[in-house]
Amino acid sequence: MSVPDTESTMRDYLNALLGGGDFAAFFSDDILWTTMETGDEIRGRDAVRDYIVALHSQLFEATPELRSLAVADGIASLEADFVGTHVAELAGVPATGARVRLPYAMFYDVEGGSITALRAYFPITVLVQKLQEAAT
Repeated sequence: MSVPDTESTMRDYLNALLGGGDFAAFFSDDILWTTMETGDEIRGRDAVRDYIVALHSQLFEATPELRSLAVADGIASLEADFVGTHVAELAGVPATGARVRLPYAMFYDVEGGSITALRAYFPITVLVQKLQEAAT
């Protein structure tokens, strides 16, 4: 996949994600999400979409704040901040109302206009620690 095609796919995906559109339309049927810190994997368009929706609107009222996007032939990476309010139980910690801001990075594989894999370098351990501190 060319660099311009990869960039177009990523820009359209991010516009849908940040604008409340159908961002999952940019996922392949068998997309694979991997949380690199834990090794947890989620496979499939609906499952990955549901995970992203839960993180941004069910567990937190959150939005990513994009810092940078880098694109090459069939791959992309972004750096962002996860900014939100904790509104539901996560990892045994009940909703705290705590505001969080955590930097993270994502890496994407893109083929034929679809995102086929996401690798999330998202600090889950730090997030849970911040929530536990807020709960006390």
